[in-house]
Amino acid sequence: MVAEIDPFHAIAISREAHALEAQGRSILHMEFGQPSTGAPAAAIAVAHAVLDTDPMGYWESPALKERIARHYAERHGIAIDPEQVLLTCGASPGLVLALTSLFTPGARVATARPGYVAYRNNLKALYLEPVEVACGPADRYQISADALARIDPAPQGLILASPANPTGTIIPADELERIAKVCADRGIRIISDEIYHGLSFGEPARSMLEFAPDAVIVNSFSKYYSMAGWRLGWIVVPSDLIDVARARMGNLFLTPPVLAQRAGLTAFDCTDELEGHVATYRRNRQLLLDALPALGLARIAPPDGAFYIYADISHLTNDSLGFCQRLLRETGVATAPGIDFDPVDGHRFIRFSFAVSTDRIEDAIARMIPWFQAQGGR
Repeated sequence: MVAEIDPFHAIAISREAHALEAQGRSILHMEFGQPSTGAPAAAIAVAHAVLDTDPMGYWESPALKERIARHYAERHGIAIDPEQVLLTCGASPGLVLALTSLFTPGARVATARPGYVAYRNNLKALYLEPVEVACGPADRYQISADALARIDPAPQGLILASPANPTGTIIPADELERIAKVCADRGIRIISDEIYHGLSFGEPARSMLEFAPDAVIVNSFSKYYSMAGWRLGWIVVPSDLIDVARARMGNLFLTPPVLAQRAGLTAFDCTDELEGHVATYRRNRQLLLDALPALGLARIAPPDGAFYIYADISHLTNDSLGFCQRLLRETGVATAPGIDFDPVDGHRFIRFSFAVSTDRIEDAIARMIPWFQAQGGR
């Protein structure tokens, strides 16, 4: 049998947005969680030099693995062996590596709902069973230790994300510690998606490795480092999984692009430029939060990090996909429908990405205020 995979509706929204753009329409892209900025200038300069001097090939950068290991020591106080770091072609292959290294077909893996669409669909594609845990405002749209303890029978695995997509919520350190204890007590293996680390607007996000040394960490250069198109990421695995994960990486994906690895090593130390991006996201976030009353959006997930606002639009519609399509066609603002992230309740939610320039956020707000206000009369 071939697994049935749900479509990623934001891709269809984006396709229509680009088609309208090709017709001459002014489109503001807030449908995807990708920075509108490019890679750091110094990383691009390195890439230009590499193109002229390096024939490239299949290669995994020891220097980049060592730099990533140093990052965990400096940022989180965690000592890891560089050999525990596997470089990947982005976080998406990293998730596949983690799932196939930890679980066999039929294993049950818990995720928060709402959550990133690819968690559910990757589990289904790999013949694993998603165990989606409904998480609402009382839980800050995040899975809790108590909810995890109530799953009966215990799942074999857990995927968690902090900051999360689509909500931007961060799990506090004490709750991460409680989750780690429940997982240890119940034999649940943890995959922690930390792709939005570096993008927080209060307390920094903590790594699950601080609380569960046997967790598998998935991360990427796509978000904080503004290198989505370079397709470079990494996973950190416990020592007993190094050979298992390397075998899968070599057979399924070989190595990430040499050009991206060279640039990524430089990007790690472009802190001033990267923190400038975070400052832009912070301004954009505040502009949207200030505009929400005029949009009539009173119920949102608290955007602690990442670059998303996940808003309840149930007072306006019961069809988030149709709502996003109308918003795009009538205002030129592209957004993501909640059904991508929650197949049960997502029909009444919408996600805004504010990973664009501030002038575009201001333009989007100016377009959306009268449009949202008019929806009550439809």
